[in-house]
Amino acid sequence: MKVLKFGGTSVGSAKNINNVINILEDYSKNDSVICVVSAVGGITDKLLLAGKLAQNKDAEFLEVFNTIKKIHLNIVNELIPSNNNNVVEFVNQRLDELKSLLDGIFLINELSPKTSDKLVSFGELLSSFIIAETMKSRGLSAERKNSQELVVTNAVFTKAEVNYSITNKNIQDYFSSASQKITILPGFVSKSINGEQTTLGRGGSDFTAAIVAAALKVAQLEIWTDVSGMFTTNPKLVKQAYPINEISYQEAMELSHFGAKVLYPPTVQPVLDLEIPIYIKNTLEPDAAGTKISNDAIISNKPVKGISNIGNIALLTLEGSGMVGIPGFSKRLFETLSQEKINIILITQASSEHSICLGIETKDAEAAKEAIDATFENEIALHKIEPIIVEDKLSIVALVGDNMKNHQGISGKLFSALGKNNVNVRAIAQGASEKNISVVISENHVKKALNVLHEQFFESKTKQLNVFITGVGNVGERLVEQIKQQKKFLKENLKINLRVVGLSNSRKMIFDENGLNLKSWKEQLANGEQATLQGFFEKARDCNLRNSIFVDVTANKDVADLYPQYLRESISIVACNKIACSSDYINYKELKRLSLKYNAPFLFETNVGAGLPVIDTLSNLIASGDKVNSIQAVLSGSLNFVFNNFNDSTKFYDIVKQAAAEGYTEPDPRIDLSGVDVARKILILARESGVEMNLEDIENAPFLSESGLKSDTVDDFYQTLIVDESHYQSLYASAKANNCQLKYVAKFDNGKASVSLQEIPVGHPFYNLEGSDNIVMFYTERYPEQPMIIKGAGAGADVTASGLFADIIRLGND
Repeated sequence: MKVLKFGGTSVGSAKNINNVINILEDYSKNDSVICVVSAVGGITDKLLLAGKLAQNKDAEFLEVFNTIKKIHLNIVNELIPSNNNNVVEFVNQRLDELKSLLDGIFLINELSPKTSDKLVSFGELLSSFIIAETMKSRGLSAERKNSQELVVTNAVFTKAEVNYSITNKNIQDYFSSASQKITILPGFVSKSINGEQTTLGRGGSDFTAAIVAAALKVAQLEIWTDVSGMFTTNPKLVKQAYPINEISYQEAMELSHFGAKVLYPPTVQPVLDLEIPIYIKNTLEPDAAGTKISNDAIISNKPVKGISNIGNIALLTLEGSGMVGIPGFSKRLFETLSQEKINIILITQASSEHSICLGIETKDAEAAKEAIDATFENEIALHKIEPIIVEDKLSIVALVGDNMKNHQGISGKLFSALGKNNVNVRAIAQGASEKNISVVISENHVKKALNVLHEQFFESKTKQLNVFITGVGNVGERLVEQIKQQKKFLKENLKINLRVVGLSNSRKMIFDENGLNLKSWKEQLANGEQATLQGFFEKARDCNLRNSIFVDVTANKDVADLYPQYLRESISIVACNKIACSSDYINYKELKRLSLKYNAPFLFETNVGAGLPVIDTLSNLIASGDKVNSIQAVLSGSLNFVFNNFNDSTKFYDIVKQAAAEGYTEPDPRIDLSGVDVARKILILARESGVEMNLEDIENAPFLSESGLKSDTVDDFYQTLIVDESHYQSLYASAKANNCQLKYVAKFDNGKASVSLQEIPVGHPFYNLEGSDNIVMFYTERYPEQPMIIKGAGAGADVTASGLFADIIRLGND
């Protein structure tokens, strides 16, 4: 004999009920089957709503009743399309009784616990009857037995206590003589020893199934629901969650207590005492293995079996110096809540005895505060303790596992993973058994926290990075294409799951929390929503994804001004935009401070040298204890390109235009040719060396003509290049006469910095610098005579994009 229980979703529609019948028919071929069913999905809530409306003299209860009636009659007509008059008649009779009960509640304006039990009993009584009659109509050996004739309780309504001696005898007597292959029992419902209708409370259908299974000492109890077992965490919030094959009773109850809805712990106590295994199965996927719950569950190599959470939590804090060393405060606190029938979900107390924190349901918070403040009114008046502090909009996240106590560092991994993603922990609770570690966090961070912890404890160390890119012009487009090309390689070889979640240009922006399809991103962006810088930030913030990275591929000051907002939300920044790091020194230091405070890395390798590891090398020198004495560098790929290609047979205007067309200059070439861009770069290197300096402190000797420096627009500037060609030819002629090459050089020495166009003689390391290459020479205490030299391509869309990509990958390897 087997006992199966089917929940509300499993019997929530005619289609699902047919699945249930198929399962029962298959099981009954080899053995007798007892099937406990819940009410049709959502009906219990509708019954309670109708009762509440009727109690409040709200005629809307009739609409709710009509909805209940329509649902049941539709199911009957779908399951038994012909010759169903007797079934319809019975259902209508029960519905008429329900209508009369609701009318009575409406008239007397009262809904007592006794009446409430009678009201909600209609759900299970109707569903069990319809299912049994459907099976009979199909020629199956099935009978419905009213559980109210078997399960006997006391007269405490809404959550009656079972009289096991009478109940067990009733069950054993009935099934000892039952001849049908399939018995349908309504779950949840019962009767008192005086014959009054009662219910078994929350999880009552599970309870009914457990009572029957224990009374008959069956080999196993199966609970059928809409998921394939107990999952490692909530699969609706964590896509990588997967079913747990085997789990112990204690682990299952811990997970269920903290939000795993497939099982309600108190209801399975009867089978737990007899060590009857429980199987959680999926009605919609009956062949799936599901989860086995037993005392002989195989001990997993993973110390954490599951991660669960409870929402709608309020945290109560009772604190004050008057509590220290004074016995009785906890007793009075707990008694007060007990008298108000308020359940405590989590308790934590500091060893100083200065405070006690309690987690309760948010709906009880107001009543709890009033009651506690009244209890401690005298102590509050004497300032021995503070009025109770209430914090709401919280959730509890719990790690569960029998084997956690045998593994060191579980708590450390938990707090480290949450801390890296700016998930603030408001309270902590851990029992001495170490089977459960619970933390209270903001409900806004639940999805991120579950994903972070699941990644930490259950996934094969694959780190998910969620990238938001602003600026998909020349460089940005190359970056997206590089990510698309390398996505598979990163996942397979570096265990980095890189997803582009948001993209924006100056006109449109698009988002997909599951990752954009990079094969069609251009088409998607063209049809995206109107772009705003603030709107892009708010969307990235509201997505609240773990390991979020904002990538700035612009030269826009307004974008740089938003960096503090991103960092405060623990969103890392990767930027080729030099404006932030070359802005006022106070702002630069504030960005560094925010990066550390909110554990959000701020990487800007491409600010200097595009894809060259200039800043990384400098950082490693400083971190290892070296000290920079001086820096000499050619830092502008665009200017190097210009002067390597400019001669007495070319025109300066043509070379500058070519540099712009090939992506070597900023959209406004004056930024490059005026030396401002190079000044920003040497400023960043000076600051990274530990020197306090601002842009105005850098000596800039411009080589542009006076009219070029004073030009108002880009078009005007290009016109000056044509008019002042002789000025630029004279610069070239002077260098040629001295057998030198023109290079735009940045220097930092003894706390001072300068940028200027210089004539570089033969034999100097800068002389043979080709194309758009950059070169940086670091003279340090460890490299006083022969400098550390970094040389290579320092401009161009591909190398800049690869530098940004490298910074993103670096975050994935942290």
